Amino acid sequence: MFVRSARWPRRLRVGACLLAALAIVAVCGPWFTADPSAIVDPRATALLPPGSQRVVLELRDGTGVAGEAARQAEGFWVLSRRGAEEKIPAADVTAVSTRRFWLGTDTVGRDVLARLLSGARVSLAVGGLALAVALILGVGAGLASGWTGGIADAVLMRIVDALLAVPMLFLLLFLAAVFRPSLAALIAVLGFSSWMGVARLVRGQVLSLKEREFVLAARAIGASPWRIAFVHLLPNALTPVAQDGALRLGDLILVEASLSFLGLGVQPPTPSWGNMVADGQAVLANAWWLSFLPVALVALTVIAAALVADGLQEIARRDAAVR
Repeated sequence: MFVRSARWPRRLRVGACLLAALAIVAVCGPWFTADPSAIVDPRATALLPPGSQRVVLELRDGTGVAGEAARQAEGFWVLSRRGAEEKIPAADVTAVSTRRFWLGTDTVGRDVLARLLSGARVSLAVGGLALAVALILGVGAGLASGWTGGIADAVLMRIVDALLAVPMLFLLLFLAAVFRPSLAALIAVLGFSSWMGVARLVRGQVLSLKEREFVLAARAIGASPWRIAFVHLLPNALTPVAQDGALRLGDLILVEASLSFLGLGVQPPTPSWGNMVADGQAVLANAWWLSFLPVALVALTVIAAALVADGLQEIARRDAAVR
């Protein structure tokens, strides 16, 4: 499908570039920022607005203190902090550095930029791996159901119907409460709750393709059922799955953020966009950036995934018109 389309639609290119940029930033960004969980002197660094700068004195005991300015005087470091000065023996100071918090700090003084980038890695990884689980389960079940037919088809579809009948929110909350909170459990919960729609989609495609001429020709030359299923049916059934998968990626990232916001997803101190929104809700009036920035990134990711899905759908329509 994609090879035949000489020109990708603009929406697909924009969405793919946005997702690629987010993925690159998520993978590489944490290498160039501070430790997202590091807390240095909350008295001086908590709730700093974007662009703030502080001088950090690292002490011999492994802790640190910070202030607006620091100077040396008679064997001491004089640290200016919130209008007062504090003297620290120079022998106790192992390093002096200046840190700029480009996107401010949270309620305990952690760097918001570092947490956003680290949270992007977590949120995108959870969404992507959960999508992979959903696609593997859904494509396998849908292909088996549509190709074999009979009792296997009836049993698999009744299982799908039963799971689809359960409200998704209740299913997610139940599974999240049953399993011990962890990234692996969260990925499994999201993937297990999302495969049913993929299975129905693949089954419908297989049912429409299994009586086509190329399948009948493969049967006539003696191709095995497994070869027909995986070589002839599956590749031709994946076009709508790609469109659905792009939309589902945005949905899964949004659901992960919602569960983390409720405390049932990624657990602190590991940052994710969802628990960052939860951390900032109590001080939203005074520190808007704590909740706004992760919400903006979630929205950008969902929009990018929707653009990719729309672009893939346009390519499918274009190819169908050519045929």
